[in-house]
Amino acid sequence: MNKITRDIIERVEKYIAHNYHPLPVVFTQAEGVWYKDAEGNQILDMLAGYSAGNHGHCHPRITAALMEQCQKMVVAPRAAYTDVLADFGELITEFCGMDKILPANGGAEAVETAIKISRKWGYEKKGIDEENGEVAEIIVCYDNFHGRSYGPISASSVPEYRKGFGPFLPGIEWVQFGDPDALERKINKNTAAFIVEPIQGEGGINIPDDFYLRKVERICRRNNVLLVLDEIQTGFGRTGYDFAFQYNNIQPDMLIIGKSLGGGLAVSGVLANDEIMSVMTPGIHGSTFGGNPLACAVAIEAIKVLKDEKLSDNSAITGGYFLGELKKLKSPLIKKVRGRGLMIGVELVGAARPFCEALLEEGIFCKETHDNVIRFTPPLVIRRLEIDWAMPRIARVLKSA
Repeated sequence: MNKITRDIIERVEKYIAHNYHPLPVVFTQAEGVWYKDAEGNQILDMLAGYSAGNHGHCHPRITAALMEQCQKMVVAPRAAYTDVLADFGELITEFCGMDKILPANGGAEAVETAIKISRKWGYEKKGIDEENGEVAEIIVCYDNFHGRSYGPISASSVPEYRKGFGPFLPGIEWVQFGDPDALERKINKNTAAFIVEPIQGEGGINIPDDFYLRKVERICRRNNVLLVLDEIQTGFGRTGYDFAFQYNNIQPDMLIIGKSLGGGLAVSGVLANDEIMSVMTPGIHGSTFGGNPLACAVAIEAIKVLKDEKLSDNSAITGGYFLGELKKLKSPLIKKVRGRGLMIGVELVGAARPFCEALLEEGIFCKETHDNVIRFTPPLVIRRLEIDWAMPRIARVLKSA
């Protein structure tokens, strides 16, 4: 680590709250699947901003859309209409197969919004009796990750996200991920929604069996419970499909999106049909920057790039190749390799962070999750060429004892 890198890290540590534990690297530029650090080194991005950068860094079409909109209009309140909001709404609802979107900014805000919609629907449409003390309950899964604002951490089972922040929202219940029978046993007349990730990302790249979501869909329909899918990380090509639920050929009642929707900007939203979204009336919910012109313009281009460049297909093909190469590794350090598309986890027998640090020394940027899992989620524009460059380095690190 040279003096420039050390000085920047020290200033960040001095002035920025310590709510993250970054790897010891300073990025100064990025393009495609490569970062450049403060020392001039090229580093392969195997994280893609936790799937926020699916299109690769500084994609020329997305950058051009941002610059064009910057010169026209950046901010407009939802107290007025804008042409670009209409264009975005039409495109995203068609792309997702839903009637309406409620635009937001970050993923946690979108999850908060989904919780509010679910409970409002439970009281107004399902008939849960709020005035007589009944609570519209939300069921979630253990080891989920829906964000770190109060709704998401109230729904979290991870102690480090909750300690020191109580009391939490009432009416949250947990079931084991991948167990549809547990869900059916937990549902009661006051259950409004089941919020679930199709694949648990922060939980360790946990992939349920192929029938799980189909069974969950039938259970929710049978019990008049909203099936709410959190596709903030899994959406927009990450798993080899535009959305992970398409692998299972199901249809959620509500869809939570974010991260790569903005092509690098903070854009998110909640989608549902007209009947569900009708509970959101003027004045009961808002988002100052939700649906702002700049975000809408960039999101429109991000969706077009995803389709035009067939990034979901590349995720499936290149991800399949990458997963296969990782499964060939023979090391006593590796417990299991699992993934779908370019959402891959390598579960180790011990802590993963030292190996992420070692991979950084090899020129590969990735991050541990769930303590003992290395997450490989590169931008969807990655090619087999870059995978072949990375594999000997990954092998060298993971074969070291």
